[in-house]
Amino acid sequence: MDFPENRFKRRLRAGDVQYGLWLGLSEVFSAEICAGAGFDWLLIDAEHGPNDLRTIFAQLQAIAPYDTQPVVRPPQGDHVLIKQLLETGVQTLLIPMVESGEQAAHLVEAMRYPPAGIRGVGSALARASRWGRIGDYTQRANDEMCLLVQVETRAGMAQLDAILAVEGVDGVFFGAADLAASCGLLGEPNHPDIVAMIEDGLRRSAAAGKPGGVLCGDRELVHRYHSAGARFIAVGVDSLLLAAATSGLAASYKHGEPYAGPGGGY
Repeated sequence: MDFPENRFKRRLRAGDVQYGLWLGLSEVFSAEICAGAGFDWLLIDAEHGPNDLRTIFAQLQAIAPYDTQPVVRPPQGDHVLIKQLLETGVQTLLIPMVESGEQAAHLVEAMRYPPAGIRGVGSALARASRWGRIGDYTQRANDEMCLLVQVETRAGMAQLDAILAVEGVDGVFFGAADLAASCGLLGEPNHPDIVAMIEDGLRRSAAAGKPGGVLCGDRELVHRYHSAGARFIAVGVDSLLLAAATSGLAASYKHGEPYAGPGGGY
């Protein structure tokens, strides 16, 4: 059986811009709908979305037939949880709240088999190796793992150079909402000072050969972040898209407000 190639990692290293969508609904049905939309990558969120190991596993299966790459964000960078997630077959993880080079180095170890890391060896029981049908899984897996670290606090930004220096970190994601909160600007992720900090972080990341990423729904800001070096960019969240569409549809009938959603029969 062929080894599954991490196309997200390949394109990241090639410098391609990859547009993604956040999945927070924790539903297989909606994940599959989004998988066919044409996004380059989909982020299954277990930090703020009500996801667990089984819901993540099911969404990975639903996404698999489509031409998009899954990324998973666990609630924290725990090496035991990372081991479990990798066994489900996911190859790219986005770890929140990374604030030091030492923390980033531990995360690299958690995603790699010995002697390069500390990942537990038991893949024959797991989907990752297709239950042992990929005979050389343990010999090849390290090269396909992709670690994205999330820098989203003042402390993390202060240690950005140390984080960027860690071999095995493949990309850096800048979280505007938490960064704003840590700077005393709660609820202002698009504040000029925060935007400037993220642009600076993206430029430094690009210079270090570690592509940067953001989540942003503002087209003007997306363009600015891309110009600063962002190469994996999430442009929406499934739950917010659903909330906006349903509110707009209701308001169009109850209050006569314009609605630009889909029409016609069902």
